[in-house]
Amino acid sequence: MKRLLSLLTLLTLGVCLLQAADTIRVACVGNSVTYGMGIPDRAEKAYPVRLQAMLGDGYKVENFGHSGSTLLRKGHRPYVKVPEYRKAIDFKADIVVIHLGLNDTDPRNWPNFRDEFNADYYALIDSFKVANPEAKVWICRMTPISHDHRRYQSGTRDWHAQIQEHIEQVAAAAGVGLIDLFAPLHARYDLFPDGLHPNADGALILAQQVYKHITGDFGGVKLPAYYSDNMVIQRDEPIRIAGTADASERVEVSLGGKKAKAYASAQGEWEVTLPAMPAGGPYKLTVRTKNRTLEYNNVWMGDVWVCSGQSNMEWRLKNCTTAQEDCAAAANQPLLHLYNMRGITDTYDNEWSVEVCEKVNRLEYFHPAKWERCSPEAAGDFSAIAYHFGKTLADSLGVHVGLVLNAVGGSTTESWIDRRTLEFDFPQVLYRWTEGDFGQDWARGRAKRNVAASKVPLQRHPFMPHYLFDAGMLPLKGLNPKGVIWYQGESNAHNVELHEQLFALLEKSWRGYFNDPELPFYFVQLSSIAPRHSWPHFRDSQRQLAETLPYTWMAVSSDLGHPSDVHPRNKRPVGQRLAFQALRNSFGKNLVAEGPKCNGIQVKGSAILINFANAEGMKTADGAALRGFEVAGADGIFHPATAEIKGTQIKVHAKAVKAPVSVRYAWQPFTDANLINGAGIPASTFRLLVNE
Repeated sequence: MKRLLSLLTLLTLGVCLLQAADTIRVACVGNSVTYGMGIPDRAEKAYPVRLQAMLGDGYKVENFGHSGSTLLRKGHRPYVKVPEYRKAIDFKADIVVIHLGLNDTDPRNWPNFRDEFNADYYALIDSFKVANPEAKVWICRMTPISHDHRRYQSGTRDWHAQIQEHIEQVAAAAGVGLIDLFAPLHARYDLFPDGLHPNADGALILAQQVYKHITGDFGGVKLPAYYSDNMVIQRDEPIRIAGTADASERVEVSLGGKKAKAYASAQGEWEVTLPAMPAGGPYKLTVRTKNRTLEYNNVWMGDVWVCSGQSNMEWRLKNCTTAQEDCAAAANQPLLHLYNMRGITDTYDNEWSVEVCEKVNRLEYFHPAKWERCSPEAAGDFSAIAYHFGKTLADSLGVHVGLVLNAVGGSTTESWIDRRTLEFDFPQVLYRWTEGDFGQDWARGRAKRNVAASKVPLQRHPFMPHYLFDAGMLPLKGLNPKGVIWYQGESNAHNVELHEQLFALLEKSWRGYFNDPELPFYFVQLSSIAPRHSWPHFRDSQRQLAETLPYTWMAVSSDLGHPSDVHPRNKRPVGQRLAFQALRNSFGKNLVAEGPKCNGIQVKGSAILINFANAEGMKTADGAALRGFEVAGADGIFHPATAEIKGTQIKVHAKAVKAPVSVRYAWQPFTDANLINGAGIPASTFRLLVNE
């Protein structure tokens, strides 16, 4: 009996040893982020613990993180000198995941020893290879450091970016894997309570990211969410189709007889480029792997436009003055395709539920969308301006037009700019958004009201800087739009000078994101309303932006304003005016696309003569005398003026001003100025000095 028990004991031990030998050992090497600093229950929720649960019993994951550690051996706390390093070496891991570099941004480290970073990283990698020659090593792009970090603008921001580049260089030169821990968290500012350490939810994202790379399991082949039946792909441009798949998985793509194949990288990414195709269709797009096939039917080649901004762009066709006629006509628009990204809740003056606040933090503000062929129902719930823009283009060009709508009522310019651009070009706007001077009082107050139920210290809101880029633009990754139509500014009209900076950054951000430095922007100048006193200045600023920024054009809407309603109901002319600009500047059509445009002034006695371009057939919209002109002398005080059309000039004078030096037009918050040209397009608000 004793011999039998001994035999059973030996057998059990042998099984255990065999199981142990088959267990894959994973060493998570790093600093405080790996350790789980700031996570109250880090023993259960630090990323290595979460990773263990995901990998299962076939793996043994150990946390070798040490707070404050540097990669640099001459840093203030070199990882190779802490106890966890020796333990990690003795562990003889089969897989090593290294996340170091954050503490090297300390001014004691990077400024002094940056030239040694690569060599020190190679030595660290080699030490794990010596411990286990079969070890597979992954090194990580660092997690973000937010603007809340105390040294952010004194060096940390820039040094962090530099170190990321060195990490990528090391991975390529050393032939080790690279895991991106930056991108999945960069848009999740809310997960970094102290600006440096991700909380438990952030640790879960880290674990998921590491799991994908270790296992190669990226969830099978996927394309961005905007791929669906009835979609439009940009014509006459190389067709880039990119997505994710399991590591090394073969992906085959076919579209309209064109075929290409690719293999997913170790990061689960793949991309193919098909030759440009002319307008036409319908086609079937097929993306196939060994285990999954994605099929998209009724795919058309045409023109794709992003339609964005705030409530006047969002305003639905069914709520316009011409709704009955327009919705009925939408039944006969087979060339129009609509992709309607609607928010899960409106930004009205109410308190959102905790559940909605949680979705907002997870960047789930927009409902999932699919492409739809135009119909009275689909068009009725779509942007009126975008619909009329697309309809005018389709009628003129005879090609399919795809409209992607992601406008959000009340949204700010800064909410649509990517975080990276703001971090480096305008970091001031990131701080204390709901308390600072950058955001409009109305927008900040509304945001506070909406999220009052949330207990999350860093609760997010669609109006805050970069949020809508994160929630509404990142899902459009890979889209190749023909251009952008934009109607926004009401929530930034309180600060003209600030908006001038932000709008330029918006264009820079989107052009960089879509990899098109000449991406056209067609925007709507603010309308007119009383008593928004800053609006004349804002409209004039927008006019100047259109004249100075490259590939930027403007449509006037002040003649369609309402004295007390920020949402004028007649949207058809606005959409058409945007389309006229696009037809002329993006498609080379010979037509008048904008109203009379001042191109010089001169003084004749006590009068000012204004020269205009686009002046053929200049007249008044209502047949009455010209209204809206004012002149000022050296004292800078403007007086109502009499104006008369003289061919392509307008003569302006005021009895109270004997020596005029400046002139302005439509300079009231709500204006009844009435100058148009023969094409019926109104002149913009403007103010000019004689010597300009």
